[in-house]
Amino acid sequence: MPSIHVNGIDLFYDVQGTGEPLLLIAGFDCDSSYWSAVMPALINKYQVIRVDNRGVGQSSAPDYPYSIQQMADDAAALLNYLGITIHVAGHSMGGQIAQELALAHPEKVKTLTLLSSWGKGNAKFYSLIELFGDLPKKLDVKFYQKILLPWMFTSEFYSSTGAIEQIINFIEEYPYLPTPHGLYHQSRAILKSDTSKNLINICCPTLVVVGKEDILTPVELSQQLAGGIPNAELVILERGGHGFLVESPDAVVEVMLNFLAKHSYPY
Repeated sequence: MPSIHVNGIDLFYDVQGTGEPLLLIAGFDCDSSYWSAVMPALINKYQVIRVDNRGVGQSSAPDYPYSIQQMADDAAALLNYLGITIHVAGHSMGGQIAQELALAHPEKVKTLTLLSSWGKGNAKFYSLIELFGDLPKKLDVKFYQKILLPWMFTSEFYSSTGAIEQIINFIEEYPYLPTPHGLYHQSRAILKSDTSKNLINICCPTLVVVGKEDILTPVELSQQLAGGIPNAELVILERGGHGFLVESPDAVVEVMLNFLAKHSYPY
C-alpha cells in the first residue's frame, strides 16, 4: 500500500481496477479495509482508490486535534498528487469528509455518494460520538471494537450464523487497529463539524443512501442531508443498518453502480 507525505502526516492509499477514478473514504474508527466487501464489483468498472484517514489504519495518527476540513484537505492533496478529478464516495464520517472535499474543491469532484452520513446530527448522535471518543481510553482496544458492533448491525445480521463471529475474528487478528488518541481526535472532529448550511453549494450530482434500520445515523438525517443538496437523490435500503457495507454489500453496490453509470463515460 503506497503512501504520500501531506499536511504533516503519512497518508496511506490503495489503487485497484481500471476506468474512471473513484475515491472511497471510510468513517470513524474505520480504515480502507472497511470497503472490502464492495471492492470486487467496483474494480470491475472503476479505478478505485481507498485511503486511510488520519488517525486510523496505516496513516499517521498525530496526537493533536483533527477537523473534518483537515481530513478533506488530506484527500485533496492525494488527488493533487495523483493528478485526477474523481467520483467520491464516503461512508459515515467519510461522507462528511466527502462533502467538505466537494465544497472546497468542486473542480476535483465529479459526483458524490454519501452513505449513512449527515450534514448535522441530532443530540443522541452527538452524545454517542462523544462516548465513542472517550471509551478507548478506558477499554482494551479489541474489546472496544466489539462494543461498537450492536450500533453497526441489525438483529437479522446478528441472527445469521457465524456473521458476528467472523467480524470478531477479523478484529482479533487485524494488525492496524486504531489508537485511543486517534479515535478521540476523530470523534471530536465529528462533534465540531456541521455542513448543513453549506449543502446548497454542492453542485455535483449527489446520491444519498441509508439503511432503513440504521440506529446510529437514522433515516431522518439522510433525508435532511439529501434535502439540503440541490437535486440530490435519496435511496433508503430496506435491509441493513449503519454497517450495510458489510451487512448488505450487494444492495449497496448495485445502487452505487447505477448512479455512477449515469455520470460516467463509457469504456
